[in-house]
Amino acid sequence: MSDASIDKRKIINDPVYGFINIPDKLIFDLIEHPYFQRLRRIKQLGLTHLIYPGALHTRFHHSIGAMHLMQQALSVLKAKGHKITKEEEQGALIAILLHDIGHGPFSHALENSIIRDINHEDISKIFMYRLNSQFDGMLSIGIDIFRHKYPKNYLSQLVSSQLDMDRLDYMARDSFFTGVSEGIVSTERIIKMLDMSDDKLVVEAKGIYSLEKFIVARRLMYWQVYLHKTVLSAENMLMKILKRAEYLVKKGIDLFATPSLKFFLENNFSDNNILSNPEILEKYSMLDDFDIFTSIKVWTNHEDKILAILSSNLVNRKLFKCKIQPEPFDYFYIEKLKEKIITKYNLKEKDLEYFFYSDTTSNYAYNLKADKINILFSSGKILDIVEASDQLNISVLSQAVTKHFICYPKDVDN
Repeated sequence: MSDASIDKRKIINDPVYGFINIPDKLIFDLIEHPYFQRLRRIKQLGLTHLIYPGALHTRFHHSIGAMHLMQQALSVLKAKGHKITKEEEQGALIAILLHDIGHGPFSHALENSIIRDINHEDISKIFMYRLNSQFDGMLSIGIDIFRHKYPKNYLSQLVSSQLDMDRLDYMARDSFFTGVSEGIVSTERIIKMLDMSDDKLVVEAKGIYSLEKFIVARRLMYWQVYLHKTVLSAENMLMKILKRAEYLVKKGIDLFATPSLKFFLENNFSDNNILSNPEILEKYSMLDDFDIFTSIKVWTNHEDKILAILSSNLVNRKLFKCKIQPEPFDYFYIEKLKEKIITKYNLKEKDLEYFFYSDTTSNYAYNLKADKINILFSSGKILDIVEASDQLNISVLSQAVTKHFICYPKDVDN
């Protein structure tokens, strides 16, 4: 290691894991890059802090934490005799460090709202290609691992699978910052039990109970935090605010917005645009939570009644009521509710969509169609967690739980 590399060795004091080492100069320089620093300005859990006030942690926190867990996992695998070169180790760290670099403002809340028909994973990949050209091709192995194109598949599984360092970190971190103790999992023990067999990630049978806890905790975190009914209300309000703002801008109505946000409100961009036009990616790299919320604060006084009401409600946490249930809502109940909203707010029927939202949300605790979580027994036998577990009911694990929800202004019930 050169003197320059030694000078760049840094540590980060993380509230979840303690001290995290930044292993080399390239990793340090990627963290220092403006593309990555932008993640400091994007909340990990979108608007969840309106429900759990401590949930103010960022994608930066999470990405650094996931990299730390990757370091631990690679150390465990190497200690168990699996050959991982320095280049592969660095590539795996780069892949997990940059896996969320494509997230837009408020994370998942505005996915497909800023740029259509492209998810944050694909935007992350585009950022990685751009960074790879800036760093003389030194990210190539990391990109292949991220894309599941590298010959050692288990390295890609550590980045993205049903038991990856991404999930292990966000479960631990989101539980810590929300205070929802049901999400606490035995991250350290699960990592200690990791192994590799036939190029697939496996977990030693001694870790099966920690995995059962992980799967149950994941289910609980989704319904208590990620898909909490008030979170659904807040995030749908945010999406409708942006939709109204875009509608007004397209009609030529004067609307304050930061330059980065105005650029996207004025144009309809899709995946083809961002792939072919470097300027769009640069504009996107300047867009974060602050652009959105600064603009929404100003919109609370806009002359457009719909934009002003929605913006004021979100800023002052006057969130719409959200009802959620396993079965669809009664048609006649919905129609009566819509009539009351139109009357209460003196709306045209075409504007009802801004004050009444109806949708479904679903979650898998464990998806049998995705990469399996494989359990390795001392005999050498490998079984899927569903087959190996004597505690978890397969119907609970493998079937999606779908719920129906509606959101509308609380004062309509008065």
